[in-house]
Parts: sequence; structure tokens; C-alpha cells
Amino acid sequence: MFASLKKKLGFTAAEIAVSAPSAGQAVPLSEVNDPTFSEEILGKGAAIIPSEGRVVSPVDGTVELMFDTGHAVSLRSDSGAEILIHVGLDTVKLAGKHYTIHCKNGDKVGRGDLLLEFDLEAIRAEGYDPITPVIICNSEAYASVQAHTGTTVAALDALLTLKK
Repeated sequence: MFASLKKKLGFTAAEIAVSAPSAGQAVPLSEVNDPTFSEEILGKGAAIIPSEGRVVSPVDGTVELMFDTGHAVSLRSDSGAEILIHVGLDTVKLAGKHYTIHCKNGDKVGRGDLLLEFDLEAIRAEGYDPITPVIICNSEAYASVQAHTGTTVAALDALLTLKK
């Protein structure tokens, strides 16, 4: 009953903002050279071609999983979004080399808190693509996941808008 009343009165679905976790060029997932990401197997999102070696929390939430290698982190936002930030393609093979972890599993983080740092040039020098997919792993929980791509972003600029 309330849903139909809200619709009649012109209320829109709640929107959840997910900020860019690092600075760089925001691109569609289709530009990621890995089908796990480009075909949205893990969920919808966007990617950043990083211009700096820092990843900050794009939301207020909890660190669900900080990979021991530092190449990826999974967060649950206070609003329920499950977010995977994956720094580089196949970078798990670096076994943590060139990554510095600044948080641990279970940590409460605020939007903008430093999660990890990485040596961008060293990763490139070893032949790895540092493109950083930002995935909403529970995309099915949202009516839409809108990516804001095609621009240069600073950390905490708008990257994704989730609509319930």
C-alpha cells in the first residue's frame, strides 16, 4: 500500500552514492580486459584507470575482506551495498608485492578512509594492468546501477549511483 502511495505522490526510489575510491579515468566495465569484470559476472559497476596509488573507502561501512595480498578489498556499506575494489588484473600473482594494507577485516571505515596503497609504476613495470574495477556484488538488490564514466575523477567524486 505505501509503495503505491509513494509512487502516486511522486516519490522516487532511494539512491545510494558510491564514490570513486581513487583518482584516474573512469571507464565502463566493458573496457576491462578480463571477462569476469567486463561481462559483469561478479556484478555491475565501473572501473578506474588509476593515476595514483591510493584506494580510499567509497562509502561508510565495514571491511568484509581485505585480501592478504592487498590487491583487493570487499566492503559492505552501511546502506547494504556489497562493494569489491580490485586493483589491477591478475595482480594476485604479485603476492602482495607493491601493496601496503591500511585496514583489516571487520574494521569500520568512513568514506575517504585510506584502505590500501600500491606502487602504480612498479605494477606496470612488472607487466600488469592496474585498471581497478569497482563492483557492486549484490547488483541484483538494486533496480539500477548507474556508472558515471568517461571522465577523469578524483578520489570521492561520483562513480556509481544505486537505485533501490
